[in-house]
Amino acid sequence: MALAEKLEQLPARPGVYLFKGEGGAVIYVGKARVLRDRVRSYFQASRPTELHKSRMVEDIVDLELVVTDSEMEALALENNLIKRHRPLYNLRLRDDKNHPYLRLTLREDYPRLYVVRRPSEDGDAYGGPYIPAKLGHKTAGLVRKLFGIRTCKETLNGRRPRPCLQYQIKRCLAPCVAEVCSLDRYRQSCDDARLFLEGRTEEVVRRLRGDMERVASEERFEEAASLRDQVRALERLETPQKITTTELEERDLFAAHVEGERAAVQAFSVRDGKVVAREGFLLDRLTEPEAVLSTTLQQFYADGRYVPREILIPTETPERELLESWLGGRRGTRVRIRTPQRGEKLRLLDLVVRNARLAFELEWKHPRQQSREIMRALGDLLDLEVEPRRIECFDISNIQGSDTVASMVVFEEGFPKKSHYRKFRVKGVSGAPDDFASMHEVVGRRYRRLLEEGKELPELVLIDGGKGQLGAAVEALEELGLGDQPVASLAKREELLFVRGRDVPLALPRSSPVLQLVQRVRDEAHRFAIGYHRKARSKRTLHSELDDIPGIGPAKRRKLLSAFGSLRGVKGATEAELATVVGPAMAVRVRAHFDGERL
Repeated sequence: MALAEKLEQLPARPGVYLFKGEGGAVIYVGKARVLRDRVRSYFQASRPTELHKSRMVEDIVDLELVVTDSEMEALALENNLIKRHRPLYNLRLRDDKNHPYLRLTLREDYPRLYVVRRPSEDGDAYGGPYIPAKLGHKTAGLVRKLFGIRTCKETLNGRRPRPCLQYQIKRCLAPCVAEVCSLDRYRQSCDDARLFLEGRTEEVVRRLRGDMERVASEERFEEAASLRDQVRALERLETPQKITTTELEERDLFAAHVEGERAAVQAFSVRDGKVVAREGFLLDRLTEPEAVLSTTLQQFYADGRYVPREILIPTETPERELLESWLGGRRGTRVRIRTPQRGEKLRLLDLVVRNARLAFELEWKHPRQQSREIMRALGDLLDLEVEPRRIECFDISNIQGSDTVASMVVFEEGFPKKSHYRKFRVKGVSGAPDDFASMHEVVGRRYRRLLEEGKELPELVLIDGGKGQLGAAVEALEELGLGDQPVASLAKREELLFVRGRDVPLALPRSSPVLQLVQRVRDEAHRFAIGYHRKARSKRTLHSELDDIPGIGPAKRRKLLSAFGSLRGVKGATEAELATVVGPAMAVRVRAHFDGERL
């Protein structure tokens, strides 16, 4: 379905919209109270004329929708989708500017509490998200004050000679000194903190009251007074937020819309009553349409994905017991597959069903079903003897001639075949950037190897670039005796299609499905090349920064980056923090290196 047709069928409901550019990349994610009004506003003649908005609208070739029940739900989902896709035109919520969570590191002997930007399924407990962000930091301070949970990163064994300042100001129980706070007492306080974050404050109060009465009867009045103050503080508070953990309410929901041999499947992940993730799948050539959901469940969880305690589907499946047994084995505890008949579960499942139906309507009438016609039209346009079933596309990426790399992507029948993608590090070009020489080298290397291995050549070679890049590729092919190999190039900006053997380039309308196909292939090659170039540049940068320190080899470099997350984190670490990773002597060297750099 064309973009214009999708705009005519937008629902008047709240939700999230995803604008896509060439190649299917998500370029913008937004929320709306009324999807129909908001999305259409971008395409009105009276829309805002800011440069970035007008450029974005020009880049939009497709859109995707996620319907929600409220604008607040759309807000939360918008945030999750932006973090997943990192769209080009989203600024407000990019770069990890996420709503904070509190992390209680339950897997450690001496748990810590601190603020993080993303929860994960790692066995720790996460409270949040906190909106606004300052509420997260305020709650962290409150929990430390009430329960004395540590924040330091030290490895503790209870043998420290004396507590630090945090103990003196009553922000930590000092489990680092066993004589001050035993491990059992500290773990009990951590359990209380977890219950508090879960909203189970009454349980905490009951236990503390019991402890208070017990120590009072033992005439330990100072300790009883401290417990009394803690109880009073808890009773004055309302629970800031509920914790998000795998032990609390969790479920995945699946729904499918099936017509004939095709289906659209939607999967929603709910954790602690919040939709935290959504995935969609398109299925074709179904031999057993009635088994879509059972087959989807098998494939969905087959790759080691986390399995919740409950899975909801709209219709019963005859393989329910078998699937429950299989999924229970993967989770380690019982898993239930249910079909709700009433209540909140049915309401949420109906939402997934509506999204599956909408996905089917929007996606299955896409040129996917017309791909062979488009390939045939491309072949006719280029005067090819056969339709270009397989297209191989090349792109060069560098910055001022450094770290020059190339990519090759493969499309078959109009769709990417990522297992056949290849990356090249350009070897014969150095100094000033020379895209022509780089293209000549890479194309020559690729097809020399195919000839040596006796493999089939593609029906079409596509080059990202203009007439110069095309000429370089043609010269490399002619040197290999491939004078008849079809080759074309697509220039940026003008979007002119240069064809081997033709003096005048082809100018196709932007609405042309043939041009859109060629653009998708070209943009995918560009994306793949940029990704490889960033990786190569990052590897070189890390080498120059860390490997120049005497005694730092690959193993220590990996340890430092793993411990501190990035080169910036290593630079900002204290000598004591570095010592916990690479030892005191090496920590002195690392700190001296970077301190000298600042001088």
